[in-house]
Amino acid sequence: MPLTSELKETLTLILAGGQGERLRPLTIKRAKPAVPFGGSYRIIDFTLSNCIHSGLRRIFLLTQYQARSLEEHIRFGWNFLPRRLEQFISTRPPHHQGKGLWYQGTADAIYQNLDTIEEERPRHVLILAGDHIYKMDYSRMLREHLIHRAALTIGGVKIPVSQAHHFGIFQVGERNRVTSFVEKPKSNAPEIPGQPGYCLASMGIYVFETDELVARLKTDGADPSSSHDFGKDIIPKMIKEVPVYVHNFIDRDGGEEPYWRDVGTIDALFDANMDLLSVKPMLNLYDLDWPIYSLWHADPPAKTVLDESGGRRAEVTDSLLCPGVIVSGGKVRRSILANRAYVDENALVEDSILFGGVVVGKSAKVKRAILDKWVKVPDGYEIGYDREKDSKLFTVTESGITVVPANFDFGTSPSTTERTPEPYSAWN
Repeated sequence: MPLTSELKETLTLILAGGQGERLRPLTIKRAKPAVPFGGSYRIIDFTLSNCIHSGLRRIFLLTQYQARSLEEHIRFGWNFLPRRLEQFISTRPPHHQGKGLWYQGTADAIYQNLDTIEEERPRHVLILAGDHIYKMDYSRMLREHLIHRAALTIGGVKIPVSQAHHFGIFQVGERNRVTSFVEKPKSNAPEIPGQPGYCLASMGIYVFETDELVARLKTDGADPSSSHDFGKDIIPKMIKEVPVYVHNFIDRDGGEEPYWRDVGTIDALFDANMDLLSVKPMLNLYDLDWPIYSLWHADPPAKTVLDESGGRRAEVTDSLLCPGVIVSGGKVRRSILANRAYVDENALVEDSILFGGVVVGKSAKVKRAILDKWVKVPDGYEIGYDREKDSKLFTVTESGITVVPANFDFGTSPSTTERTPEPYSAWN
C-alpha cells in the first residue's frame, strides 16, 4: 500500500492534558501545551504543524487539566480541515468511564479512549506529546515502521548522559531494534556505541499497529499493579515479545544537533525562547516550506515610534516583535514581544518575554523576566533588578528568571491603563 494510503489509515492521538506544575504561574489557568511560545505561537502549534506537514489529517487531542484555553485555541485556530473528507483536529476530554478519575498515566489516557480508536478503525495509531518544541516529518517514521514490520516504533533522540534521568533510555541492536529500555535511570545510562557521553532517549512518540495497541492496553488496564504508563509498563513487556524499533529523529532544519526541547520548566521555556534570537537559530521559524501554523489575530503591523513629546526615538535590537506591538520611545533588547505589547517612552525591556497585551509604563525597566498576558507595569517600576523584592511578589527561578502572572495587580496607575485594549481572551 502506498505511504499516502498508510497515512490516511493512521489515527493521531496527542496527549495534551499536561498540568505543567514546573511552569507555574504560567499554567495556573492554562494547560502546558497552551503556554505561549515565540511570541506568535502556543507550544501545541509545533506538534500540530508537524502533523499537517507530514500528511496526517485525523487528529484527536486528549485534554484534561485547565483545558478551556487550549480548546478555544484549537477551535478558532485549527478548524480548517474538512470533516466531510474525514479530516479533523478535535479535542477529547476525559470520559472517566464512570470512575470519576483523571487519566492515571500515558497508557491510561489512551485506554480511556479505546472507543475512539474502535470507531475510527485505523490501521496504525500515532501517539504524540503536545508539549515539545521541534520540527519532524512523522511520515518518515511511519515508513520505517512499515519497512521493519514493527509492532511498535518509538521516536528516539540523542541526549547527553547527564540528562538521562529525565527520559526513557534505549539500547538498540541490528537495524535499530530495541534490546532494552529503562525509564528515567538514576545512574549508569547506556551510552550510544562510538559516541561517549551520549545516550538514546525516548521522545514520547509512538507508532503502534492498532490491534497490538488495543490488546496491550486492555491487558494493562486489567492489571491493578500497573502504573498504566507506556514507559514503565507497556514498552518493557513488548520488547521481550514483539518487534520494537527506534526511529532516529531527523531534524527538519538539518542541523548537526537535532533541535528537540522539552520546555517543562520556566528556565527551559525561557532558554528555548531566547534561542530564537540568535543570528542563525537552531529552530528556523522562517522556513517557508514548513511554516508553524497558529491562531491568526487581526492585529496591525508592529511599529516603533517617537515618544509623545517627539524627543526620544525607539530602539529595538536582536528582538522579535509580533503584530500589534508598539515601542514608543522605549528600548527593547534581546526580547520577544507578543501581539499588542506596548513599551512606553524611556522604558527598557531586555532579555525578556512579554506575552500578549503587556504594557510597560514610562521609565519602567524589565530584565530577565516573563510577563504573562495583560500585565501593566507601572511607570518607573523595575522588575528583575532586585531579586529579594521580586521574590516577595512573583515567582523567581534559581537562575534568576522573574515570572509575573497574568493580570497581576500592581495597584492603580492611570498611565498603564489608559492604553490597554479590552482583552480578547484574557483568561488564556
